Amino acid sequence: MNNLKGKIIALNTNGSLSLVTIKINDDVTFKAIVIDTPDTVAYLKKDNLIKVLFKETEVVIGTNIDHKISLQNRIKGTIKEIKQGVLLSKVVIATDVGDIVSVVSTTAIKELSLEETKEVQAMVKLNEIMIAE
Repeated sequence: MNNLKGKIIALNTNGSLSLVTIKINDDVTFKAIVIDTPDTVAYLKKDNLIKVLFKETEVVIGTNIDHKISLQNRIKGTIKEIKQGVLLSKVVIATDVGDIVSVVSTTAIKELSLEETKEVQAMVKLNEIMIAE
């Protein structure tokens, strides 16, 4: 499980859903959509420090930094390590906010020509982000 720390900088609520914007550092901001509101959980308040969690299997790796897609959570980094398996491979990406781990198919490793020291972008859909105190 990837685990980052950040501060809530914006919060938009509609019904039982909240769109939470979290500042991880000066260059990295994440967004999460959660089925909670400030009325249902106390930690959903602007300026609160929270954890940002997401599974390794939810990290998409791109080799082109200027992807024109809807994924808003993006972190630039460099591949630090690849552990190739027969079907799946573990990729560790060194970023300014710490290591991000992704599990992708070994076929994708080959098709994208991923290797250590290659610059990539890790991306996560906002509905795959979990937040906690």
